[in-house]
Amino acid sequence: MTEISENKKKSFADKMRVWFRWILNPIAGFLSRLGITPNAVTLFGLAGTIGVAVLIALGHMTWAGILLLVMGPVDALDGALARLRNEVSDWGAFVDSVTDRYSELFIFGGFILYYLKDGNPYGIVLAYLAAAGSVLVSYIKARADASKLDANVGLLTRVERYIVLIPGLIFNLPLVVLFIIAVFANFTAIQRILRARADAHRNHKFPSRRKL
Repeated sequence: MTEISENKKKSFADKMRVWFRWILNPIAGFLSRLGITPNAVTLFGLAGTIGVAVLIALGHMTWAGILLLVMGPVDALDGALARLRNEVSDWGAFVDSVTDRYSELFIFGGFILYYLKDGNPYGIVLAYLAAAGSVLVSYIKARADASKLDANVGLLTRVERYIVLIPGLIFNLPLVVLFIIAVFANFTAIQRILRARADAHRNHKFPSRRKL
Protein backbone atom coordinates (compact mmCIF):
# COMPACT_ATOMS: atom_id res chain seq x y z
CA MET A 1 0.00 0.00 0.00
CA THR A 2 1.40 3.38 -0.99
CA GLU A 3 1.77 6.37 1.29
CA ILE A 4 -0.82 8.26 -0.77
CA SER A 5 -3.48 5.61 -0.30
CA GLU A 6 -2.74 5.50 3.41
CA ASN A 7 -3.15 9.26 3.57
CA LYS A 8 -6.46 9.03 1.76
CA LYS A 9 -7.72 6.53 4.31
CA LYS A 10 -7.09 9.15 6.97
CA SER A 11 -9.05 11.84 5.13
CA PHE A 12 -12.01 13.16 7.08
CA ALA A 13 -13.99 13.53 3.86
CA ASP A 14 -13.40 9.87 3.02
CA LYS A 15 -14.47 8.86 6.52
CA MET A 16 -17.69 10.80 6.11
CA ARG A 17 -18.38 9.01 2.83
CA VAL A 18 -18.00 5.70 4.64
CA TRP A 19 -20.25 6.82 7.51
CA PHE A 20 -23.01 7.97 5.14
CA ARG A 21 -22.72 5.35 2.41
CA TRP A 22 -25.88 3.72 3.75
CA ILE A 23 -27.81 6.64 2.24
CA LEU A 24 -25.43 7.67 -0.56
CA ASN A 25 -25.31 4.27 -2.26
CA PRO A 26 -29.10 3.84 -2.64
CA ILE A 27 -29.43 7.37 -4.05
CA ALA A 28 -26.51 6.71 -6.40
CA GLY A 29 -28.22 3.49 -7.52
CA PHE A 30 -31.42 5.39 -8.27
CA LEU A 31 -29.54 8.03 -10.27
CA SER A 32 -27.68 5.33 -12.17
CA ARG A 33 -30.95 3.68 -13.19
CA LEU A 34 -32.08 7.06 -14.53
CA GLY A 35 -28.92 7.19 -16.66
CA ILE A 36 -27.47 10.23 -14.88
CA THR A 37 -23.68 10.47 -15.13
CA PRO A 38 -21.28 11.41 -12.31
CA ASN A 39 -20.16 14.58 -14.12
CA ALA A 40 -23.80 15.67 -14.47
CA VAL A 41 -24.18 15.35 -10.70
CA THR A 42 -20.98 17.36 -10.22
CA LEU A 43 -22.27 20.17 -12.44
CA PHE A 44 -25.64 20.09 -10.69
CA GLY A 45 -23.81 20.59 -7.41
CA LEU A 46 -21.98 23.57 -8.90
CA ALA A 47 -25.29 25.07 -10.06
CA GLY A 48 -26.70 24.64 -6.55
CA THR A 49 -23.68 26.40 -5.07
CA ILE A 50 -24.16 29.30 -7.47
CA GLY A 51 -27.69 29.53 -6.07
CA VAL A 52 -26.19 29.68 -2.57
CA ALA A 53 -23.89 32.51 -3.67
CA VAL A 54 -26.83 34.46 -5.12
CA LEU A 55 -28.79 34.10 -1.88
CA ILE A 56 -25.77 35.31 0.11
CA ALA A 57 -25.30 38.31 -2.19
CA LEU A 58 -28.96 39.21 -1.66
CA GLY A 59 -28.58 38.90 2.12
CA HIS A 60 -30.72 35.77 2.56
CA MET A 61 -28.16 34.05 4.79
CA THR A 62 -30.47 31.51 6.44
CA TRP A 63 -31.89 30.31 3.14
CA ALA A 64 -28.36 30.15 1.74
CA GLY A 65 -27.33 27.92 4.65
CA ILE A 66 -30.35 25.65 4.17
CA LEU A 67 -29.66 25.30 0.43
CA LEU A 68 -25.98 24.58 1.11
CA LEU A 69 -27.02 21.92 3.63
CA VAL A 70 -29.27 20.31 1.01
CA MET A 71 -26.55 20.47 -1.66
CA GLY A 72 -23.85 19.08 0.64
CA PRO A 73 -24.53 15.38 -0.08
CA VAL A 74 -24.30 16.07 -3.83
CA ASP A 75 -20.57 16.60 -3.34
CA ALA A 76 -20.23 12.96 -2.30
CA LEU A 77 -22.84 11.55 -4.67
CA ASP A 78 -20.78 11.98 -7.82
CA GLY A 79 -18.01 9.79 -6.41
CA ALA A 80 -20.47 7.15 -5.18
CA LEU A 81 -22.17 7.15 -8.59
CA ALA A 82 -18.84 6.86 -10.41
CA ARG A 83 -17.85 3.84 -8.32
CA LEU A 84 -21.24 2.22 -8.83
CA ARG A 85 -21.10 2.71 -12.61
CA ASN A 86 -17.42 1.74 -12.71
CA GLU A 87 -16.63 5.11 -14.25
CA VAL A 88 -13.94 6.31 -11.84
CA SER A 89 -11.41 8.24 -13.93
CA ASP A 90 -8.72 10.89 -13.68
CA TRP A 91 -10.88 13.20 -15.78
CA GLY A 92 -13.81 12.81 -13.40
CA ALA A 93 -11.57 13.56 -10.43
CA PHE A 94 -10.21 16.60 -12.27
CA VAL A 95 -13.71 17.93 -13.02
CA ASP A 96 -14.75 17.36 -9.40
CA SER A 97 -11.70 19.20 -8.05
CA VAL A 98 -12.10 22.17 -10.39
CA THR A 99 -15.83 22.55 -9.66
CA ASP A 100 -15.08 22.38 -5.92
CA ARG A 101 -12.78 25.38 -6.27
CA TYR A 102 -15.32 27.29 -8.34
CA SER A 103 -18.03 26.46 -5.80
CA GLU A 104 -16.09 27.99 -2.92
CA LEU A 105 -15.08 31.04 -4.94
CA PHE A 106 -18.70 31.65 -5.93
CA ILE A 107 -19.73 31.46 -2.27
CA PHE A 108 -17.07 33.91 -1.09
CA GLY A 109 -17.81 36.09 -4.11
CA GLY A 110 -21.40 36.23 -2.86
CA PHE A 111 -20.13 37.50 0.50
CA ILE A 112 -17.99 40.14 -1.20
CA LEU A 113 -20.96 41.39 -3.25
CA TYR A 114 -23.13 41.49 -0.14
CA TYR A 115 -20.61 43.51 1.86
CA LEU A 116 -19.88 45.82 -1.08
CA LYS A 117 -23.58 46.63 -1.22
CA ASP A 118 -23.65 46.95 2.58
CA GLY A 119 -20.57 49.19 2.61
CA ASN A 120 -18.75 46.98 5.12
CA PRO A 121 -14.99 46.92 4.37
CA TYR A 122 -14.27 44.41 7.16
CA GLY A 123 -16.64 41.89 5.61
CA ILE A 124 -15.01 42.38 2.20
CA VAL A 125 -11.51 41.81 3.60
CA LEU A 126 -12.59 38.74 5.59
CA ALA A 127 -14.34 37.26 2.54
CA TYR A 128 -11.21 37.82 0.43
CA LEU A 129 -8.94 36.24 3.06
CA ALA A 130 -11.33 33.30 3.45
CA ALA A 131 -11.37 32.76 -0.32
CA ALA A 132 -7.59 33.02 -0.57
CA GLY A 133 -7.03 30.59 2.30
CA SER A 134 -9.55 28.09 0.96
CA VAL A 135 -8.01 28.04 -2.51
CA LEU A 136 -4.46 27.85 -1.14
CA VAL A 137 -5.32 24.86 1.07
CA SER A 138 -6.35 22.89 -1.99
CA TYR A 139 -3.63 24.23 -4.28
CA ILE A 140 -0.82 23.43 -1.85
CA LYS A 141 -2.09 19.85 -1.48
CA ALA A 142 -2.36 19.41 -5.26
CA ARG A 143 1.10 20.90 -5.86
CA ALA A 144 2.63 18.76 -3.12
CA ASP A 145 1.03 15.62 -4.61
CA ALA A 146 2.47 16.54 -8.02
CA SER A 147 5.91 16.88 -6.40
CA LYS A 148 5.42 13.59 -4.51
CA LEU A 149 5.45 15.39 -1.16
CA ASP A 150 3.16 14.71 1.77
CA ALA A 151 0.92 17.68 2.64
CA ASN A 152 -2.06 15.70 3.87
CA VAL A 153 -2.60 17.61 7.08
CA GLY A 154 -4.67 20.55 8.22
CA LEU A 155 -7.20 21.83 10.68
CA LEU A 156 -9.73 23.30 8.24
CA THR A 157 -9.98 21.34 5.00
CA ARG A 158 -12.96 21.69 2.66
CA VAL A 159 -15.34 19.47 4.64
CA GLU A 160 -14.58 21.30 7.87
CA ARG A 161 -15.05 24.65 6.13
CA TYR A 162 -18.54 23.61 5.10
CA ILE A 163 -19.25 22.35 8.61
CA VAL A 164 -18.44 25.87 9.83
CA LEU A 165 -20.18 27.63 6.95
CA ILE A 166 -23.57 25.88 7.00
CA PRO A 167 -24.64 26.53 10.62
CA GLY A 168 -23.08 29.99 10.51
CA LEU A 169 -25.28 30.90 7.56
CA ILE A 170 -28.39 29.26 9.01
CA PHE A 171 -28.00 31.24 12.24
CA ASN A 172 -27.13 34.39 10.28
CA LEU A 173 -23.59 34.86 11.61
CA PRO A 174 -21.72 35.59 8.37
CA LEU A 175 -18.93 37.72 9.85
CA VAL A 176 -18.17 35.10 12.50
CA VAL A 177 -18.03 32.40 9.82
CA LEU A 178 -15.78 34.45 7.57
CA PHE A 179 -13.43 35.27 10.45
CA ILE A 180 -13.09 31.59 11.40
CA ILE A 181 -12.45 30.49 7.83
CA ALA A 182 -10.12 33.42 7.05
CA VAL A 183 -7.94 32.60 10.06
CA PHE A 184 -7.98 28.82 10.08
CA ALA A 185 -7.95 28.18 6.32
CA ASN A 186 -4.76 30.22 6.03
CA PHE A 187 -3.40 28.48 9.13
CA THR A 188 -4.15 25.15 7.40
CA ALA A 189 -2.31 26.35 4.29
CA ILE A 190 0.75 27.11 6.43
CA GLN A 191 0.43 23.68 8.09
CA ARG A 192 0.54 22.03 4.68
CA ILE A 193 3.53 24.07 3.54
CA LEU A 194 5.44 23.04 6.67
CA ARG A 195 4.43 19.39 6.26
CA ALA A 196 5.60 19.37 2.64
CA ARG A 197 8.87 21.04 3.64
CA ALA A 198 9.45 18.49 6.41
CA ASP A 199 8.72 15.65 3.99
CA ALA A 200 11.19 17.09 1.49
CA HIS A 201 13.88 17.26 4.20
CA ARG A 202 13.05 13.77 5.45
CA ASN A 203 13.37 12.26 2.00
CA HIS A 204 16.39 14.38 1.00
CA LYS A 205 14.54 16.20 -1.77
CA PHE A 206 16.31 19.47 -1.05
CA PRO A 207 19.53 20.10 -3.01
CA SER A 208 22.62 20.08 -0.81
CA ARG A 209 23.98 23.50 0.04
CA ARG A 210 27.57 24.39 -0.66
CA LYS A 211 29.66 25.39 2.29
CA LEU A 212 30.99 28.92 2.09
